[in-house]
Amino acid sequence: MKLPSLREVATEARLLLIGIPVFLWTMIPIYHMFLFAISPKEDAFSGKLWPDHPTLHNFEIVFKQQHYFLRDFYIQFWNSTLIAAAVGVLTLFVATAAAFSISRLKVPGGRMVLNLALFTYFIPAAFLAVPMYRTMGNYGLLNNHWALILAMVTIASPYAIWVLKQASDKLPVELDEAAVMDGATTLQIFRLVYLPLMMPSLVAIGTYAVLLAWNEYLYAFLLLSNDREITLPVALGNFLAADDSPWELLMTTGFIYALPPAAVYYAFRRYMVGGLTAGAVKS
Repeated sequence: MKLPSLREVATEARLLLIGIPVFLWTMIPIYHMFLFAISPKEDAFSGKLWPDHPTLHNFEIVFKQQHYFLRDFYIQFWNSTLIAAAVGVLTLFVATAAAFSISRLKVPGGRMVLNLALFTYFIPAAFLAVPMYRTMGNYGLLNNHWALILAMVTIASPYAIWVLKQASDKLPVELDEAAVMDGATTLQIFRLVYLPLMMPSLVAIGTYAVLLAWNEYLYAFLLLSNDREITLPVALGNFLAADDSPWELLMTTGFIYALPPAAVYYAFRRYMVGGLTAGAVKS
């Protein structure tokens, strides 16, 4: 058995010195959120590392909608789910079609379109919120789910196109040429050759778009206003409108809302790194 060298031991030690603080910095807020969720209201701000009388009563209140701010919990949770799923699907459709056209079909002006799409990221998304609000108002889409869906697709698509284009460039052109020799049409190449080979990147980009829409607050706050149309992040913000905010219920609802994206990431984690970095290194 070969013993690790001194340099390897030093490298591992440096990684641990960096990794442990980063891990703790990431997990401590989540732990405090969970701590609030299982604490009675009178013990929520006790400052203890574990409550004297942990309880699941807060979860019962949330699931049974037994508080004023939670009266539309399931509707708002469904709104978030519907919008996130729609953004994921539409972003994949737009980005996949664009990447295929630019990378494989070599459409004229494709490179310019890609560069213009990336140029939009020089403008922070928060700066575009008011123009987006004005645009949606002109088209009569305010307080409609489509307003938020289209806004989030606009934000997610440039990055998605760039990633898929880079991954598409790695695919051998000979595969397309062989399919053409066999009489395949462009749509058949796209459906039978391109999509199966791009699946890891598609899963990664779809997950990215879904999580982006799931966690969005600013655009959801501006574009949606009806209590039965807003997403759950906006509803969570309403908890802070009261003089005596129910922090234990706010944290419980936030903890519940954080579980689906964690599950999605865990399910597709093996695709995320490989899919989002595909094409980053030329072979």
